Amino acid sequence: MEIAVAERPRAFVRVAGPDAEEYLQRMLSNDVASLEPGGSCEALLLTPKARVIAPMRVLRRGPDDFLLLTEPELGETLRAELVRMRFAAKAEIEAEEHDSYLLLGSEARAPAGAPAVRNEDYGVPAWEVLDGERPTELRDLGADELEVLRISAATPRSGREIDERVLPAEAGLVERAISLTKGCYPGQEPVARLHHRGHAHRGLRVLRIEGDELPEYDAELYLGEKVVGRVTSAARDNGLIVALAYVRVEVPADAELRVGRSAARPLH
Repeated sequence: MEIAVAERPRAFVRVAGPDAEEYLQRMLSNDVASLEPGGSCEALLLTPKARVIAPMRVLRRGPDDFLLLTEPELGETLRAELVRMRFAAKAEIEAEEHDSYLLLGSEARAPAGAPAVRNEDYGVPAWEVLDGERPTELRDLGADELEVLRISAATPRSGREIDERVLPAEAGLVERAISLTKGCYPGQEPVARLHHRGHAHRGLRVLRIEGDELPEYDAELYLGEKVVGRVTSAARDNGLIVALAYVRVEVPADAELRVGRSAARPLH
């Protein structure tokens, strides 16, 4: 893929102070204490029952200074929840404003002079660049093209694949946003129990759907006469429709499913 730039709206929350590392380490799902300054990782803020409050990328800007990048609609929720649980921890928690853009492509490199974090949402190498001058000579990737890349990469999005009904394991978030070896955090017990003693009953699959109409959000997927899943995201890709859907794990990988009157076949 040629290098391209794209919009990636974000909300930003700063957590800084003498107890910032310790506080985030016991609140978030990933091992943020192991990050070096300039390093980043994906993480989740979970309820005690392991439902996702907010997915994010954590950037460590300094020994006691962290920046959390989350979805625009979740910034205040994330800030308020961290403030509510702070108690005596010596950490400032406040919203910050930043300009940002995505730099995507196999030859994409983080530009010098501006903070940048890796982004693994689109199936191609990508960087989120903060407060840097956006290149004007590169191709702009539109929102529809970016959505096709996200769906094809099976990356869950808040409000679509991620809501109060979904566990991290079902959305494929354990591998990318959860440490199974760090200390306690809200939701750790059900995450660990499912990982070590069982398995999720459904998971995300990428589908190709025949027909011209995009399926509605939560449209039911059928195998024969049985409902086996639901569609969460769909987009047009060069005349085809690609979609993300939660599908029961017992459904064969090559099964022909149906949504409405259209056939739906797993791509991977």
